[in-house]
Amino acid sequence: MTNAHLKQSTVTDQICDIITNITPFDALEQEHIDDTLAWIKSGAPIFRIQKPDVPNKHLVTSAIIFDKKASKILLVDHKNYLEWLPAGGHVDPNEHPKTATARECMEELNLEADFWCEDPVFLTSTFSTGILTHHWDVSLWYVLKGDSRVNYDYDSREFNSIQWFGFDEIPYDRADPHMQRFVNKLKGRL
Repeated sequence: MTNAHLKQSTVTDQICDIITNITPFDALEQEHIDDTLAWIKSGAPIFRIQKPDVPNKHLVTSAIIFDKKASKILLVDHKNYLEWLPAGGHVDPNEHPKTATARECMEELNLEADFWCEDPVFLTSTFSTGILTHHWDVSLWYVLKGDSRVNYDYDSREFNSIQWFGFDEIPYDRADPHMQRFVNKLKGRL
């Protein structure tokens, strides 16, 4: 067995442990957890290796920037997906999802990650349709500390804008299809 294979196996095992420790919010999240664990354990590739969507199903992280005092979350108006989404992106081969979340926060928002929760609080599996791609995203949703009084930089090549939303202000009709469920789960943890 090569060192690269050992390293991937270790990261894959860590990802399975992370997913196993997520307490599902509802039956749909439990279904996504079970399907994701079966997918990973099947030996299928889980990391995107070629843009925009190879393999057609891959692991991503979502970074929910959360201002607990104001009960607001930061969402990005994504140019490719035409939706209000959390910041985040693809997990690189052999990269730990938490590391990917921190990297994406820096790349997209010039923000050093300050995790509100060390582990992801939510998992989704979504067929994503963008202008340039159609693929499955298996997303680990991490919550990070933020301050809605701060004007964060953002990657204007990727986003039209960013905006803080109160839980009742989120444009759910133009957001990630699991956003309402995520918000309900987050509210239950406050």
